Amino acid sequence: MAEQPKMNIPFSPPDVGEEEIAEVADTLRSGWITTGPKTKLLEKKIADWIGVGRTEKGTPRCVALNSQTACQEMALRLMGIGANAGGSADDEVIVPAYTYTATASVVCHVGAKLVIVDVQKDSLEMDYAAVEALINEHTKAIVPVDLGGVPCDYDKIFGIVDRKQSLFTPSNDIQRAMGRIAVMADTAHAFGSNWHGKMIGNVADFSSFSWHAVKNFTTGEGGCLTWRHIDGVDDDELYHTLQLLSLHGQSKDALNKNKPGMWEYDIVAPWYKCNLTDIMASIGLAQFDRYPQLLQRRRDIIEAYDKAFKPLGVQVLPHYSDDYSSSGHLYITNLPNVSDEERREIIVKMAQAGVSCNVHYKPLPMHTAYKSMGFDIEDYPNAYARYASEITLPLHTKLTDEQVRYVIDTYSAIIKQYV
Repeated sequence: MAEQPKMNIPFSPPDVGEEEIAEVADTLRSGWITTGPKTKLLEKKIADWIGVGRTEKGTPRCVALNSQTACQEMALRLMGIGANAGGSADDEVIVPAYTYTATASVVCHVGAKLVIVDVQKDSLEMDYAAVEALINEHTKAIVPVDLGGVPCDYDKIFGIVDRKQSLFTPSNDIQRAMGRIAVMADTAHAFGSNWHGKMIGNVADFSSFSWHAVKNFTTGEGGCLTWRHIDGVDDDELYHTLQLLSLHGQSKDALNKNKPGMWEYDIVAPWYKCNLTDIMASIGLAQFDRYPQLLQRRRDIIEAYDKAFKPLGVQVLPHYSDDYSSSGHLYITNLPNVSDEERREIIVKMAQAGVSCNVHYKPLPMHTAYKSMGFDIEDYPNAYARYASEITLPLHTKLTDEQVRYVIDTYSAIIKQYV
């Protein structure tokens, strides 16, 4: 059998076509390129699709900002969690060890206490029993992470916050209306996932999505925050507050200031600058029309990978089940009994064969920033064990069937020397 010609397969290029280019060109020609009508249209389309919907005034329960990080931070500030957000330095927020820094850094930004919990043994989901044990009267929020687009067990998470309701001490009106610890999900990877028939974004209290260049759905940079209605809370006011938080506390955005005679505005607080522009939103509008097909293509690739790798003993993320459907963002593999050193050798060999791989993720306690806060990876043995044998394969909608076969053949041949 002839040797297969070498291919060069990037890890995660954006899938941007003529539709996106045309929509951006239309925006550039319109003369309105910052936050404006296209951003507002995208918010409404996403709110309706995810199922959080709109208020009687037509306001979407969705705000588009310039990153998932901004979305998560603004949600914490909205909830008054942390000394820098109107709460207390004693406020605690629980996050998993196995995630990207953005999940945790926003907790530090708002001046709350970061509490990091290990994942379950042989799993990437946070250890729910450990989460429950960590909850005390200072706990304000849990931040589950839908890693790779696979939803967490939200039934267990909401069961925990309900059982611990008696410990909860609210410190602002929204917290009082909620009456329990908030579930503020990091759904950066999960745009298009669903849990028990509900779209992710309409399951947690607040959900923060990423539209970064490497994500399934991209606007180059960007993201959106969605939320479920809280009895006793005015959603129109939440939306307005989020607009203020994201635009310097300015009482009118540029679109409203541009109306005849509407130049005057107020600054209600010295807040932040993290709005999404119409240029970015126009990419999103074109992506949105194509997104069902993009999700299906990811599923096709995952099913081909699973069929090839599971018989080899490779542990893979379960992207699809009767209870949920993933967005198929990452193809995370774990190789049993493979050491960290061997894992690194495999990644180099894959690169030499033309296949770019990655690692998701190096656990938070291994990074300098979190070590300096006193976190030690020895306290997170399950997270370390998953990390040490993890390799993420290319999974994107620019892959051809021939390239998928090349990834399968190349990875299979290389890992047979190790597993």
